[in-house]
Amino acid sequence: MKKNRLCLLCLYLIGTVCCFSQTPAPATSVEEPNCYLKWLKKFEERGADDVADGTYTDVIITFRSGTNGQCFNGKVDVKGNVVMAYYIKREDGSYEEIKKKLKYNGPFTIIGGVSQTMLTTEDELINIMFPNKIRPKKAGFQKAVEPKDD
Repeated sequence: MKKNRLCLLCLYLIGTVCCFSQTPAPATSVEEPNCYLKWLKKFEERGADDVADGTYTDVIITFRSGTNGQCFNGKVDVKGNVVMAYYIKREDGSYEEIKKKLKYNGPFTIIGGVSQTMLTTEDELINIMFPNKIRPKKAGFQKAVEPKDD
């Protein structure tokens, strides 16, 4: 009888220790995707046309750090499918060239309407997007009519 009580006590203690030693899983918060992720999804869904040489005043410049992202209107110079210089548009309509110290030198080519990611020495990620190069949305499939009772 004493052995049974001792076994039950041991099982109780082991079960109690196991239950209280486990930490609950952290609550996951559903965050709204940042502007970069929203635009990137659109580029991936539709694809984009090639970007020819020239100066584009209709680009979006994204700056990201961790899960935070900001998108700004801007201007970019492109030559040979490579970003040569990029500028952020100010509220007064003027442009300011962005000169951040990068960890790796380019060239930063444009693939599918989005530049390769530039990494600054402060671990900030920069991409340039060409929204006017996104291909138009494809038309959906036409549904057949339902049968009629005659």
